[in-house]
Amino acid sequence: THSVQLPSKDTTSGGEPKFIKPLARAATAVGIDALFLEVHPDPKNALSDAASQLPIDQLEDLLIQVKEIDNRVKNFRSEGN
Repeated sequence: THSVQLPSKDTTSGGEPKFIKPLARAATAVGIDALFLEVHPDPKNALSDAASQLPIDQLEDLLIQVKEIDNRVKNFRSEGN
């Protein structure tokens, strides 16, 4: 989620949370070993990084997608490609 942050000059950073899912999927497709995600039940009311958090109710679906991509990438590599 740090990849979607928009630093500011004051005490609050902005963000583009719409890019969390595509960036997570793309990173997985190129072989990352881990994801760092900030999630919250109500991101607008999070005490920090509110503008770059994924709503927790979207986490399970994203993790399922990422796991499927990871499995396919590992299978592709194990076939010698």
